[in-house]
Amino acid sequence: MALTFMLLIPLLVGVGLIGAGRIVPTPVAHNVAGIAALITFGLAIGVAIERPSVDRAWLPELGVRSSFAVDGISIPLVLLTALIGVLVVAHARGEVPDGGSAATFLGCLLLVVGGALTTFTARDAILFFLAFELVLIPMWVLITRFGDPHRPPARAEAGWRFVLYTAVGSTLMLVGILLLVASAHSSDLGRLLEVAPSLPRGRQLTIALLLTVGLAVKVPLFPLHTWLPSAHTIAPTAGSVLLAAVLLKMGTYGLVRFPVALVPEGFGIIAPAVAIAAVISILWGGLICLVERDLKRLIAYSSVAHMGFVVLGLATGSEVGLQAALYGNLAHGVISALLFVVVGGLKRRWGSVDLGRAWPALREVAPHRGFLLILGLAAALGLPGLAGFWGEFLVIMSAWAPRRPGLEDLFHVCAVLAAIGGLLAAAYSLRVARLIWVGDEPDTPAPGQSSEENTPLAPDSTPHVLLTRPSGDAAVDVETRGVERVVLLVLALGVIGLGLLPWLAIDIARPAVQLVLGGAP
Repeated sequence: MALTFMLLIPLLVGVGLIGAGRIVPTPVAHNVAGIAALITFGLAIGVAIERPSVDRAWLPELGVRSSFAVDGISIPLVLLTALIGVLVVAHARGEVPDGGSAATFLGCLLLVVGGALTTFTARDAILFFLAFELVLIPMWVLITRFGDPHRPPARAEAGWRFVLYTAVGSTLMLVGILLLVASAHSSDLGRLLEVAPSLPRGRQLTIALLLTVGLAVKVPLFPLHTWLPSAHTIAPTAGSVLLAAVLLKMGTYGLVRFPVALVPEGFGIIAPAVAIAAVISILWGGLICLVERDLKRLIAYSSVAHMGFVVLGLATGSEVGLQAALYGNLAHGVISALLFVVVGGLKRRWGSVDLGRAWPALREVAPHRGFLLILGLAAALGLPGLAGFWGEFLVIMSAWAPRRPGLEDLFHVCAVLAAIGGLLAAAYSLRVARLIWVGDEPDTPAPGQSSEENTPLAPDSTPHVLLTRPSGDAAVDVETRGVERVVLLVLALGVIGLGLLPWLAIDIARPAVQLVLGGAP
């Protein structure tokens, strides 16, 4: 019952809030959504401990069952999703963006959480796909209706780009799943794990290619990543947090559950191309972050780089690589959530997070927010003792000793390039710290170009100038307060806890990882 209620509560309450809309007073909407999120998180803890399962007939004519369960791979993601749900709903008490009622906004947040929980617990391939697609609808609403109120055309563009890319990825993923189910005569993931690895080599390759490309859009992996920066830049803070901490994890989770686990021989054939694309993501994301001026967009590109590490770990085919990928997935979820809350608060108060402008030094005007920014940046660059270190370090180790006979030299090169990507992360993190925390001079505009000219404008917007605040001007209070401070404290503890106790997540996943790799070549 705990598993069923964990899935139903956020979905039903979310639909109810959206349906009621402006009829529900804002305080009531906040209370209802908060209670639902807290109950869901409590049930998620119980599910993680008890590991119940649900298996009922749903569409018997098609052989599709309503089957849900958790294992060591899904438990960390279930807990992360439920916790993030509590935090984004709590954060919304201080920030409900323009674009609709508070009930609609909170309902969309809960629908994303409920859909993601359903995705991570689904044990039927068709059910997995349906749950995966359910999440995309409320996320599109969060981007297009509740995104940056100053840039309506950019909201529409980001929303449609999100839909276009994800629709193409979903189509490929659906074709791959249907071909897999038709070939193995079952949609049950447990049954597929027994039957699918013995499918003919050519059939495995086709399925692996369709599933990998389709899911690579969701990760996102180079060159299918271009929808992410615009979505992050326009989305409200809560939307950016869910996008980075939950939605991207669904893509990598799908890679583990389907091509890596079910068609290992086919995935092994395309693993070199996947590893190369992952390394390009790492380097491309890092290089763009060195010159990117919008801080939210910079964090989005850093997510492309960090998810590249996760995919590289999966491509190695080794137990260490898969463990590193799963851990890196979890770590990035907490780190990115912390950074987006910190930067989202700055953008809401300052009106912009353009690194080409001079802003007050956070170490002076907002020491708490400044410390949390430095903590997030240090974790993102892989500082030992924080969450980001173990995932990236173990990925590089696994790439140096891959489980891909005959491809050792290729993966050695990938390991070296990934390490260089880690150095790029340190470089852009220090750049942000210098400009925002220290409050140094802004980047110099190109010759003949003013700072305002570097700032992109919406297609139909009129030029405007944001006031440049001299260093030390505390006229605008950007310090953390109230619920926002609590949310950031929880995320900061997660960043530190995962860094000091990585074995908690690794030990939970080990039996399931060994089961997944049992049929790998």
